[in-house]
Amino acid sequence: MRVLISTYGTRGDVQPFVALGKALMVKGHDVALCTPTGFRGMVERHGVPYAHMDNAVLELTEAVLRAPTRAEQRRLFKGFSAVIRAGLEDEWRAAQALKPDVLVYHSKALGSHHIAEKLGAAELLAMPLPLTPTREFPVPMIPSFRLGGWLNALSYRLITLANAVWAGATNDFRVKTLGIAPLSRFADPMKKADGSEVPALYAYSEQLLPRPADWPSQVQVTGCWFLDETVGWTPPAALHAFLEAGPPPVYVGFGSMGAAHAEARGATVLQALSLTGERAVLATGWGGLKTGALPPNVFRLEAAPHDWLFPRMSAVVHHGGAGSTMAGLRAGKPTVISPFLGDQPFWGHMVQRAGVGPRPVPQKSLTAERLADAIRTALSPTVRTHAAALGERIRAEDGTARAVQLIEQEHAMWNRRHAVN
Repeated sequence: MRVLISTYGTRGDVQPFVALGKALMVKGHDVALCTPTGFRGMVERHGVPYAHMDNAVLELTEAVLRAPTRAEQRRLFKGFSAVIRAGLEDEWRAAQALKPDVLVYHSKALGSHHIAEKLGAAELLAMPLPLTPTREFPVPMIPSFRLGGWLNALSYRLITLANAVWAGATNDFRVKTLGIAPLSRFADPMKKADGSEVPALYAYSEQLLPRPADWPSQVQVTGCWFLDETVGWTPPAALHAFLEAGPPPVYVGFGSMGAAHAEARGATVLQALSLTGERAVLATGWGGLKTGALPPNVFRLEAAPHDWLFPRMSAVVHHGGAGSTMAGLRAGKPTVISPFLGDQPFWGHMVQRAGVGPRPVPQKSLTAERLADAIRTALSPTVRTHAAALGERIRAEDGTARAVQLIEQEHAMWNRRHAVN
């Protein structure tokens, strides 16, 4: 097979696809990964062929996430349409170069669905969170978990409404670049041109969120696509010394989230740690945590590979991105989620439901006392035991191998259908 993988966003939107690309290559398939140039080094470091996507989309995403006010975020968001349109052309150039049999894409890579139609190629949506309608839970971007069956299923119409924002760009791409007819602004992105369901691979663990019984057979949960970054990485000497100097610390980091109010957030975290008496490692990430002088029981770093760092922690506190959530649970660590937006509250509730962490503590209501209580709950013997057991089950999965198997099956079925036609 020739497989074009397309994705963009923050590191958590790209890293799993590098792992998938590596697994496909091990099975002898030709692969290219189309993603912003800011991730080219990571992609090529792991031996996966890189396909160009302009870095403007990543730079604008970073700017929006770092913006100090909502007004500034809204102003920056207005620039996305032109950047998205340019990214569609990058996806098309990558497809022309590889001539793929199969396109595997994150929902943010808006061109791949239309390119698959143009090329008559197989396509699979690939995501670390579920987007296929079900009666069992609402679309993950809705924080409520008490809608009920039919309202849960109806909530997934939000995906169509969200895609309508970019319909002008995608239809311009379809007509002017691909030479195919435009679609309705409210066309369902989960449906192919013939009305059939787009096959989907969801890269999270069923140990945390079981596959709904009402999903169609072409929608599967594979397990996580972990990209281990420990090989070749050496921890700073100061970090190593800090870890050796006492009991395992609590990890606190908010990844790409929250440049606004970073100083206040940092002060809240330090106060919470003081209340608990716990040692801690603070990861500053994209600027979500800013602190001045630190007490001796707290160590600050910008970032470190989660597969190296998390097993050395007593618990992890983060924003609730799917990648960070699965990495912490894989390590068998109790998890405290303090969500900002999007699907983060969803994963917070899943963690609580599984008994591997406390109720999520939303950023808008974050206080030192609430965070301290959440950390104490996470470090209780019962939660520790549940987290360790869940970690064992997640580590027993091989999500990338399962994904490769399903991609191969979809390609074979696609070939059979087209051979008949």
